[in-house]
Amino acid sequence: DGGTGGGTVIGSARCKEFRTHEGRLKAAHNLVQRGITYLCVIGGDGSLTGANLFREEWSGLLNELIEQGLIDEDAARRNSKLHIVGMVGSIDNDFCGTDMTIGTDSALHRIIEVVDAIMTTAQSHQRTFVLEVMGRHCGYLALVSALACGADWVFIPEMPPEDGWEDNMCQKLSESRSRGSRLNIIIVAEGAIDRQGQHITSDLFIPGVNLRSLVTILGHVQRGGTPSAFDRILASRMGVEAVLALLEASTDTPACVVSLVGNQAVRLPLMECVQMTQEVQKAMDEKKFDEAVRLRGSTFQGSLCEPSALRRPQSSFNVAVMNVGAPAAGMNAAVRSAVRVGITEGHRMFAVNDGFEGFYKGQIKEIKWGDVGGWTGQGGSLLGTKRTLPAKHLDKIAEQMRIHNISALLVIGGFEAFESLLELYEARAHYQEFCIPMCILPATISNNVPGTDHSLGADTSLNAIVETCDRIKQSASGTKRRVFIIETMGGYCGYLATVGGLAAGADTVYIYEEPFDIRDLQANVEHLTQKMKTSIQRGLVLRNENSNENFTTDFIYQLYSEEGRGVFDCRKNILGHMQQGGAPSPFDRNFGTKVAAKAIQWISRTLKESYKEGRVFTNSEDTACLLGMRRRAMVFQPVVQLREETDFVHRIPKEQWWLKLRPLMKILAKYKTSYDVSDAGQLEHVTRVRPKESDASAGN
Repeated sequence: DGGTGGGTVIGSARCKEFRTHEGRLKAAHNLVQRGITYLCVIGGDGSLTGANLFREEWSGLLNELIEQGLIDEDAARRNSKLHIVGMVGSIDNDFCGTDMTIGTDSALHRIIEVVDAIMTTAQSHQRTFVLEVMGRHCGYLALVSALACGADWVFIPEMPPEDGWEDNMCQKLSESRSRGSRLNIIIVAEGAIDRQGQHITSDLFIPGVNLRSLVTILGHVQRGGTPSAFDRILASRMGVEAVLALLEASTDTPACVVSLVGNQAVRLPLMECVQMTQEVQKAMDEKKFDEAVRLRGSTFQGSLCEPSALRRPQSSFNVAVMNVGAPAAGMNAAVRSAVRVGITEGHRMFAVNDGFEGFYKGQIKEIKWGDVGGWTGQGGSLLGTKRTLPAKHLDKIAEQMRIHNISALLVIGGFEAFESLLELYEARAHYQEFCIPMCILPATISNNVPGTDHSLGADTSLNAIVETCDRIKQSASGTKRRVFIIETMGGYCGYLATVGGLAAGADTVYIYEEPFDIRDLQANVEHLTQKMKTSIQRGLVLRNENSNENFTTDFIYQLYSEEGRGVFDCRKNILGHMQQGGAPSPFDRNFGTKVAAKAIQWISRTLKESYKEGRVFTNSEDTACLLGMRRRAMVFQPVVQLREETDFVHRIPKEQWWLKLRPLMKILAKYKTSYDVSDAGQLEHVTRVRPKESDASAGN
């Protein structure tokens, strides 16, 4: 029902008839005739509100059907209870209680594609682009696309601009022009209004200012296209949650909505979510905009703490930012955000080129606000990155820290970044230069860093894998039966293979963490042989590069070719470095922007706490931290404590959350297996974000 994100196969409609009592009566009759008492509704707030009403009226509707002689008492008894669970599918992300609704990420992909294309054209003319994006009542899409493309200005319904915004905006644009920016991007949500409630439309043009602007209205392009990797995983996980919630439903449990908070599946009472979503609308109708933003919840507010809102403290410290390890998409977005938030907090920011190698050679220079313009959408690492660890060069690194008077260090990188920080922490005993606040942001496509569920760059990489698998599968449509064997990167970590496999619809995925033997291989080949007898004549097998030293990709390819002879033929494909994925995905741009801002705020706090007698000094373990997403919270964890959780030989964490997704993948590939329900979401209440008194501007 309602609109769609990435289209819908079972069809979807905003049904006028269901809004009438007769329509719902007819629907009840249809369900009773088929003996259906469990209903899973995927849609936006309209569909879910309707579903809630339908459930409330259920027993009344059954009585009416009996009175009209359409069903008998017995049928009414058998179907006396209707159980409903909702999943939020709406590209607006406007439903309270959920972090990300199904379809939002894919819509962002479409928007960013358009913006990236415009940016290349616009660099050649001095232009202002105004883009209108969908979102009648909710500015989420506009807000996050503005973050992801580094827009200059954004208009959303929840936060009308102050009166006199026209002059303010023109002044800002002229300033950025005079600083040499050739391109300005303004994003307008279709429901944007000013303080008087007048619509702000995309032809906002202002007398007396000569800005040549091109308006691109994205409209329904945002609904189309194939779903992104994030949406496929989100939807698959939510589908399982919905079924588990229905199976556990009893007569007295309230109808619930399944959703994701951070990386944790939760269940929320449908009624509370609906009420809250309606409250937002009411607050906006009454022009109580601060209230609306608060009710929208944390993801929304978290996207809002733009540097302009932060106060400028007067303490000035030198803070260094660097990349370590292999390049990962989103690193540049994180550096840009760190530099700008750092400058706003009053620090002098220094960029270190080429990791610790550049550090000990003295490739360190101050980096200014304008130096990081346009970095959000760039792939790889613009600062340059190396795998070199610091231990062999401690003397020289300490010397460089003295020369540049560095008081805090932010390291953005993968497993090497984690190892480096451990080495620097150990070195505090001999070098007081390292007795300063140090923080890592995990950034690696492999997602193999301990202490975090997601690392920066992994989402971009998953999208590259999924896109390639989709194309490879399409290449076989129309040919005879064919199986593709695809090798993915990730070192010993099976994240890319597993989650990529789940998103691409793989039949089997081989990884190091789940040992397999010749009997498993045989069972997998037989399973594919059976599948080829059905209407789907394509198979997809993923193998992580280090999953087994003897069962190589070639070995598996030869085995499948031999065993499948006469039934299917095989092709193999090693994805290689394209998995580092060119431009960062919207998720990585925004994740990078947010975590870096959070890290700099932590650095500022820690600097204040460790500044004594005119210098910064701290040797406690909680000032050498990794900032990671653990289930639903972003947490700063001392690297020393994470050491216990790490397998250093294989460079992976000892416990990995995504291994729980493997049974789901097998079920979807039609293997008989059981699903571990221990991790299922528990019913909780919608939490209201209370306005913080003092700390309101820092965002979360």
